[in-house]
Amino acid sequence: MAKVNEQSGDGSIERVLKIKRCAAVVKGGRRFSFAALVVVGDGKGRVGYGYGKANEVPPSVQKAQKQANREVVDVPIVGGSIPHSVIGRFGAAKVILLPANPGTGIIAGPAVRAVCEAAGIKDILTKSFSSNNPSVLVKATFNALEQLRTREDIERLRGVTLS
Repeated sequence: MAKVNEQSGDGSIERVLKIKRCAAVVKGGRRFSFAALVVVGDGKGRVGYGYGKANEVPPSVQKAQKQANREVVDVPIVGGSIPHSVIGRFGAAKVILLPANPGTGIIAGPAVRAVCEAAGIKDILTKSFSSNNPSVLVKATFNALEQLRTREDIERLRGVTLS
């Protein structure tokens, strides 16, 4: 597993979460291929993830970054944290995200932490259940982030003012 945290020239945060090696046995020996899981964000509420496969590591990472940049979602951030608690699910994984007070930091495992850092969330409490597979945890985290709504969004959708 390779973990690289880099800030590209345009200010976006790119993190390689997982590089998997797969071996196919052929007549001449083993032929390896690689798969990379990458999270990309701008640190201001926009984050995406990508999964790329190739015969070498650098092209697989580039493919994953390209897909991550295409699949960016907006995350509402209120005071450096999320607006409300939320549960995300994907496959066997379940991730709980809870808002935290300023100064708490990101309390999370490696996969969820990478998504939160790339999104620009500064204070959050998380707990993951049932799976420690990074790809499934990232997808469950994105499922949770897509459920987030700000107070203004809810007021607009319901047509009422919340006190």
